[in-house]
Amino acid sequence: MAEPAHTEERFTVPAELEGARADAAVAALTGLSRTVAAELCAQGRVLHRGRALTKSARVEASQTLVVHVPVPEDPGAVVPQLVEDFRVVHLDDDIVVVDKPPGVAAHPSPGWRGPTVVGALAGAGIAITTSGAPERQGIVHRLDVGTSGLMVVARTERAYTLLKRAFKERTVTKVYHTVVQGLPDPLRGTVDAPVGRHPGYEWRFAVVEDGRRAVTHYEVLEAFGRAALVEVHLETGRTHQIRVHFAALRHPCCGDLTYGADPALSAGLGLTRQWLHARRLGFEHPGTGEPVEYESPYPPDLAFALETLRDGGPA
Repeated sequence: MAEPAHTEERFTVPAELEGARADAAVAALTGLSRTVAAELCAQGRVLHRGRALTKSARVEASQTLVVHVPVPEDPGAVVPQLVEDFRVVHLDDDIVVVDKPPGVAAHPSPGWRGPTVVGALAGAGIAITTSGAPERQGIVHRLDVGTSGLMVVARTERAYTLLKRAFKERTVTKVYHTVVQGLPDPLRGTVDAPVGRHPGYEWRFAVVEDGRRAVTHYEVLEAFGRAALVEVHLETGRTHQIRVHFAALRHPCCGDLTYGADPALSAGLGLTRQWLHARRLGFEHPGTGEPVEYESPYPPDLAFALETLRDGGPA
């Protein structure tokens, strides 16, 4: 089998990634999964001043990294896959509700070579609607690659139309849990701040004046001194909204090096991604018209970090 093509791209390490592992930094800079980033390091495809970096090498702010990013032959192709820890929570003729593990994208896209929700469903033999672009079949909302938790996917044209309308009209209940650094003040509040592309980093978002309106309601559930468990209700659904809003409050999600999380605290909690989980999802069933709600337990990595905090935090 021919080796996939790569394109050479250059990235400058921002201050917030100072001290991060090379694989974590490459994942944040490129949007690739941590697994793919680690593979690139192992293949000698991540360079600084001509020297290949191992995945555990620490990067410094202002370093220029040369990354040979894989180019998918067909970025829109849906490849059936068996994805570890991918769980179907509910399945009927109209919808499928899944519990997405971290490291899985919603659908294929340019530059992404990792697993996807649509690929995992195809691998499980679960047919979904053909509405929209082929690579986005049935997808009515998305979670970030590094965010775990609940997603609903449409299996019929009618379900697709009704669910898209429900998300647009904000009648869907979306509840997330996150562990953020420090303690938000007040303990319960609302962040109403527009989110858009970061003017200095194409791969990041930020609170910007000309961004799209974004509203996040939150309540602290537990406080641990260095961090706090927070429940979040999303009124809108902008890209990276929770991560951007809490970073703007100076309480970034633990483990979220892209948005300023402390690398030492993240490592002490065993985190290789942001502590962010789509905990509950509720909506009117497009087939029956009845209200339905689903809940997802914390995956092992987030549960471990939370218990570490409850036990007094990392040493």
